[in-house]
Amino acid sequence: MKALFLDRDGVINEDYGYVHRIEDFHFIDGVFQALLRAQRAGYKPIIVTNQSGIGRGYYTREDFFHLTRWMVERFGKEGIEVVDVFYCPHHPDRGCGCRKPEPGMILEAARRYNIDLQSSWLVGDKPSDIEAARRAGVGGTILVDGKRRLIDVVQMIEEGR
Repeated sequence: MKALFLDRDGVINEDYGYVHRIEDFHFIDGVFQALLRAQRAGYKPIIVTNQSGIGRGYYTREDFFHLTRWMVERFGKEGIEVVDVFYCPHHPDRGCGCRKPEPGMILEAARRYNIDLQSSWLVGDKPSDIEAARRAGVGGTILVDGKRRLIDVVQMIEEGR
């Protein structure tokens, strides 16, 4: 199986800082179309997200799970089957192996779902996302920003760039 690993905040939704409530979660334009195209191209969407707001005490795991269930259901209504959501709840000072730029979440997903990492891609909005993918052996990485959106990235993947 080949995966399209996605960071959440800044890739899937607008990043306003520690987004943890449905009313504050706004999908980035084109995300549904992009993931449908990626699925058609054989990529399975997997979300890998640092959620230090839990470790910092800004919100709870239950808050995160509530929002995540809603997000995955919303994707499902659009025909997108998110394989799984991996998250790191730890404070950045904790020194865990799952917080990006560490590759723990990606490697766990690869073990759990028998993912061909070399044939997979990761899309992130921070250098730490890209570094985690590099350390895990993910074949392709793309950094999105205000100019490059997920829909543009999927087109690049489809074209083999």
